[in-house]
Amino acid sequence: MEKLENCNYAVELGRQLKFSLVGIAGQDLNDGNATLTLALIWQLMRAYTLSVLTQLAKTGSPMIEKEIVTWVNNKLQNANKSSTLKGFQDHALSDGRIVIDLIDAIKPGTINYDIVKEGGDAEDNLANAKYAISMARKTGARVYALPEDITEVKPKMVMTLFACLMAIDYVPFMDVTGKSDS
Repeated sequence: MEKLENCNYAVELGRQLKFSLVGIAGQDLNDGNATLTLALIWQLMRAYTLSVLTQLAKTGSPMIEKEIVTWVNNKLQNANKSSTLKGFQDHALSDGRIVIDLIDAIKPGTINYDIVKEGGDAEDNLANAKYAISMARKTGARVYALPEDITEVKPKMVMTLFACLMAIDYVPFMDVTGKSDS
């Protein structure tokens, strides 16, 4: 009974946060309905990402895709990287090298380029994407994207990855509550 109450409470909190939870009830979560549970989890991740982007923008509204892409390209260019990003649907993302280069631009010397693959085939692309996610987490980014999200170029998940990298660049010592450690 307590489990169902917790599931109902999770859905209630989601509604209070203005999540779109049409047709989702606590019973669905309790029953293990994967699709509806993932719908709620995706909205939690989206809300977190938007809160990070809002904090970074300091305007009270989240940054838009264009601003993030501009930041990525400026960061890469300032670090003398040849990679560029057209958008979150850019197929060039699939080999993981843009993300790897961005991590190295944010934290120079973090990336061991001797183990970065050239890319082009599925195996190399996945190896690079795994390395990129691992190194992003190692630098302190709260990444919840998967390597496959990079190789399959899933725009929403790629955007969350860049938003989290942007957060560690702007606020390198931010703790979980969003307060600076200083």
